[in-house]
Amino acid sequence: MKELKILAVVVFLTAIVYIGVEPYAHSKLHPAVTPADFQFQDLERTGKVGDAARGAETFMMAGCIGCHGLESQGMPFSMDNQSASQSFGVVPPDLSSAGLIYDETFLAALIKNPAKALMVEHKFNEANPHPMTSFYGLGEDLDQEIADIVAYLKSIAPASMSSVEIFDDACLRCHGMKYDNGKLMPTEADAILAYMGTIPPDLSPMIRARSHSFLETFINNPQKHLEGTSMPRVGLTKEAQLQVVDYMESIGDSKKEERERVGLYIMGYFVILSIFAYLWKNKVWREVK
Repeated sequence: MKELKILAVVVFLTAIVYIGVEPYAHSKLHPAVTPADFQFQDLERTGKVGDAARGAETFMMAGCIGCHGLESQGMPFSMDNQSASQSFGVVPPDLSSAGLIYDETFLAALIKNPAKALMVEHKFNEANPHPMTSFYGLGEDLDQEIADIVAYLKSIAPASMSSVEIFDDACLRCHGMKYDNGKLMPTEADAILAYMGTIPPDLSPMIRARSHSFLETFINNPQKHLEGTSMPRVGLTKEAQLQVVDYMESIGDSKKEERERVGLYIMGYFVILSIFAYLWKNKVWREVK
């Protein structure tokens, strides 16, 4: 009986610390942030319905193909990775899948004002312009031309993509995934160091270091967690971003399900062991008395 009283006191004091102190400490170490905004409500809407056929013409006439490939349309990027890295600081993305994985409001805002859409205006300005130039139009209605380009990108996008394909398109230009057969970013390290101010980390262990909720808000808006960071807002749809995080988990924490299952077995073992230990202790002390 004495042991049970001691156990009750320990459980009570532990509960007070955990319930009363831990949430406060957690709130200081990990301040709460607003949920991820997959509607991108801070961005301006064009209010236009795009035409894919006109968008194809506008895309070519505006010179977008000079910096972006369209591999699915037989128009690969003309530069090699080293040349592109040195020219832009990072290898520009192929846009074959952009219409599927990126939110269309984000895409339109990105075409119109890249630094604002990416939330890196603190880094890029008139004195230090963003490598992707703003689109000023071909002399017609600017918002309509942008809507047409977005419609074109959506029309050529695949119906679906695997999680690894989305990661490669959206993240691999700046982040490696070494746990996945040594997958490295195509951008030259010295170029991205000059462009970002730091070399972005390999994302292989990131799922073990950060929670799902952290990654969800961070990818959607890095400024919420690291104000002033050079990492741009990615602009993925909710579905695409979930696939990216799932891929990171499958590579960085492939044993999660097994580990959780074994953990339950171990907890069950100790519960049974505790019961037998208690019964054995009572039997021994009963015989001593």
